[in-house]
Amino acid sequence: MSDRRLLLVHAHPDDETIGNGATMARYVAEGVQVTLVTCTLGEYGEVLVPELEQLAADQGDQLGGYRIGELVAACAELRVTDVRFLGGPGRWSDSGMMGTPPNDGPRAFWRADLDEAARDLVAVVREVRPQVLVTYDENGGYGHPDHIQAHRVAMSAVDRCAEPEWHPELGPAWKIQKVYWNCVPRSVLVESLRVMKEAGLDFFGVESVDELPFGVDDSVVTAMVDGRAHLTAKMNAMRAHATQISVDGPFFALSNNVGQQAFGIEYYRLVRGDSGPASGESGWEEDLFGGIAG
Repeated sequence: MSDRRLLLVHAHPDDETIGNGATMARYVAEGVQVTLVTCTLGEYGEVLVPELEQLAADQGDQLGGYRIGELVAACAELRVTDVRFLGGPGRWSDSGMMGTPPNDGPRAFWRADLDEAARDLVAVVREVRPQVLVTYDENGGYGHPDHIQAHRVAMSAVDRCAEPEWHPELGPAWKIQKVYWNCVPRSVLVESLRVMKEAGLDFFGVESVDELPFGVDDSVVTAMVDGRAHLTAKMNAMRAHATQISVDGPFFALSNNVGQQAFGIEYYRLVRGDSGPASGESGWEEDLFGGIAG
């Protein structure tokens, strides 16, 4: 068993699989201790399964509880066993999309007290003692308020977990050595759009990647994790999030035809710590633990 430990901080159930599923599965297979912290239950997600529409927030309002089961099932596919909710299940609520009424809910994560939320995450950090943390960039990837807040909480916790005087009852101080933000290189999006157009299929309803709310210039990408050997686990985990992801839709069907392997490569931007060895034409790291002693 490796003594390497990875902590991922995500906003809603399914974010972990979409952004980091292959990475998580690969590192678990390598003996890394992988811990996932999810900040909300995703109560305001759109329900894609007609027979489960009554779970939606504007009907039975039971989606959050249902998505706990989906998350557990997805993580089982990835073989991730340490799965937690920030402050406990239901402490913070999904805030909905930016500018919508759920933003103002009394438990909306968007309104969470930063000190309180960071304290809960620091407790996890000091218990787990990860060398590497993965979360979103300052825009939450695409502007969702819960993603932005997850970024703020994670970065605050990174600083505070290393301060011995900040709530010492949470455990001894611990310094995280490397922090990465999830990202999608522009070149990957351009190629995906090209393939979709050639097949006559829709790509997020856009004609140009400039219209997308996500994607970064390749120059800011610093790492890629090749988890293609664990693609089956990632796709099964995506299927486990059935209320949120339609794996059998045209996007994934096309991917099967042209080589679904692209979904097994995930990209990152190092924002804290020293870069490890790089390789290949891109000059990117290929191991998030690269350069960490021990």
